[in-house]
Amino acid sequence: MLGNGDAVRAHLLEDFGIEIGTSFGPLHGKIWRIGTMGYGCRKANILRCLGALEAVMRRHGFASPAGAGVDAAYTVYDA
Repeated sequence: MLGNGDAVRAHLLEDFGIEIGTSFGPLHGKIWRIGTMGYGCRKANILRCLGALEAVMRRHGFASPAGAGVDAAYTVYDA
């Protein structure tokens, strides 16, 4: 589990120029909202967002294999 969801959001914006939404109430800082509509829904943008999110989450202590999310997305795209 990540300790500070707001810090993850801040680093995504600062380091990658990607802004994702926060949650409200008791879930604030624990879940995010990622919107991909229209132009934002293109394959390159999805892969960029996933790669950036992986990097920032690892920076904040979330243990996941590097590239796992992007690899999973490619599996879906290639199906």
